[in-house]
Amino acid sequence: MSENSAVGQFKTQSDIMDPARGAALLTVLGQDGNIRAGDALPPFFHQAYFWDVQAQDDLGRDGHPGLGGFIPNLDLPRRMWAGGRIEFKRPLIAGMPAEKRVTIENITRKTGRSGPLGFVTLRHEIWQGEALCVTERQDLVYRNDPTERDAQIDPPPAPDGHIVDRVNFGPTQLFRYSALTFNGHRIHYDLDYCRKVEGYAGLVVHGPLLAQHLILMCQAKLGALSSFDFRATAPLLDFETAQMGWKDGKAWIKGPDERLCMTARATS
Repeated sequence: MSENSAVGQFKTQSDIMDPARGAALLTVLGQDGNIRAGDALPPFFHQAYFWDVQAQDDLGRDGHPGLGGFIPNLDLPRRMWAGGRIEFKRPLIAGMPAEKRVTIENITRKTGRSGPLGFVTLRHEIWQGEALCVTERQDLVYRNDPTERDAQIDPPPAPDGHIVDRVNFGPTQLFRYSALTFNGHRIHYDLDYCRKVEGYAGLVVHGPLLAQHLILMCQAKLGALSSFDFRATAPLLDFETAQMGWKDGKAWIKGPDERLCMTARATS
């Protein structure tokens, strides 16, 4: 399928929204409480649902579904989640069947400081019954294997503001989050792959996992959220402590060297 013809293509997935999976995610995030059938799921917990289970032979070198399936092959082997925009229209209910429709909204190519880049925007609409509950746009970026030039690109510095919390991760938590979200990307659990293929010094903390911590922090500040936008700017590694900041409605995560790893804005 060509890139132009892929835009507008869609697929649907369904899920029973098992309360036990939401409760397990609470535990992995270090949150108190439990989730039972009929409870409202916390915002962004839909990441633990709608698994895309594919045969082992259909996976790419990175453990994700192979390039050239639903998303066309852009001939750029590395892929990562660059950011997203989420509208929370009504809470998803645990134990109530739901359907997700995924649409390829846009595919573009650009040239950045590290070389050619491919950008794919996916629109996710999640329904329960006749109600649209969540609309999420995911921005995915595809790029070439790392070069010496990549190491010369400095990430942006984090802004000044109040540090609300510090979060530590580690291989076990990354593995558990990968398992709950059925994310097979090897950058989150295969240290040899991280170092030898993708050029990272350690395991990479999931972008959605960082976003989830920011969403819960913003909810504590603002109450129920109506929207959340985020953008990843630099990887955070498993051995680093994340510092979560807040100022005037903006939230961010920075690494121990003050580099900005993720920036976000939420509205209630």
